[in-house]
Amino acid sequence: MKIICVGQNYLNHIKELNSKRNKSPILFLKPDSSIIQKNQPFFIPEFSKEIHYEAEIILKFDKLGKHIDKKFSNKYYNQISLGIDFTARDLQEKLKKSGQPWEKAKSFDNSALVGDWIDVNNFQDINDINFCLKLNNEIVQSSNSSNMIWKIDDLVTEVSNYFTLKIGDILFTGTPEGVGKVSIGDVLDGFLEEKKVFSIKIK
Repeated sequence: MKIICVGQNYLNHIKELNSKRNKSPILFLKPDSSIIQKNQPFFIPEFSKEIHYEAEIILKFDKLGKHIDKKFSNKYYNQISLGIDFTARDLQEKLKKSGQPWEKAKSFDNSALVGDWIDVNNFQDINDINFCLKLNNEIVQSSNSSNMIWKIDDLVTEVSNYFTLKIGDILFTGTPEGVGKVSIGDVLDGFLEEKKVFSIKIK
């Protein structure tokens, strides 16, 4: 099982990072060891002093696929949720400046939180889903899937051109603006529409 992640899929997030919009989605992978087990906290790793939360709509693939035509993309997943791509921002910036890959900052153990799965049929339109992240009961990220630069089915087609999608693989679709640092004792709660799909404590 693998986790395929999309970077910089919201314009306002690109602006807050002082980055430039790409012509195609930025893709990177996380290993299965990056998934935080259910009911476990997130432990800040020793190698970073600036771990950021990045809340993202995620989906799980339920069919094997490769080179998927966009009109068939929606047939390859049936569950959706919200997750967090925990990022060692200080390490990422250091790696970027030296021209190195930044998997160490994105794909370390327990860097991916996966919320409770919801059947996609519970939503009228996956391109119009509200979601938010609360930090200590205050909203820090809030957006709608309609704000994605590349919509969910576009992403399924794009990633399938490079990676064979297998049953159980997970796609992180990118985070909106509002990313920020976590500290010991913080509690993060994620919502799809009005439904809470995760709650995690930082230690």
